[in-house]
Amino acid sequence: MAKKIVILNGSPRKNGNTSALVRAFADGAREAGADVREFFLDGMDIGGCKGCFGGGREGGCPCVQKDGMAEIYPAYREADVVVLASPLYYWNISGQLKTAFDRLFAVAECDSDYRNPIKESALLMAAEGNGFEESVYWYDRLMVHLGWKSHGKVLCGGVMGLGDIEGRKEIEEARQLGARAAV
Repeated sequence: MAKKIVILNGSPRKNGNTSALVRAFADGAREAGADVREFFLDGMDIGGCKGCFGGGREGGCPCVQKDGMAEIYPAYREADVVVLASPLYYWNISGQLKTAFDRLFAVAECDSDYRNPIKESALLMAAEGNGFEESVYWYDRLMVHLGWKSHGKVLCGGVMGLGDIEGRKEIEEARQLGARAAV
């Protein structure tokens, strides 16, 4: 059976460097037989988590807020792999990605022990600089706390302008990571 992969793209640029990594990853995953669905978070109306502990009541949309997350929740629940994609902003992931990921807690509230479903994951990031340490630390700790398996990371520094990533080895690394995550 084909793996289901959900990509949470936290870039504000549909044609930016992070999105190029996303396209390469998705191409590799599809070529390997996976069903891939990307959510371009910047184009979705997603509010921040209210910390109300009011989620878990409705299966389709477990959060009390009714917004763009209603589209993500069903795909997230069915996904085998969740890919986190973001540009590096102030040495961490983008607000778009952090906001959406925080809202996934409502799914954990559906479980009496407040557990997120066990998934596999990958991290894709592009940046002007190379200071990925805080993002990598966050991601690695997240995998431990959630009990998820990481397929790996593609971190591409030195790419500020649109298209700077073209021809970089990280594009092929993202395609290969997608193929590995699909099997």
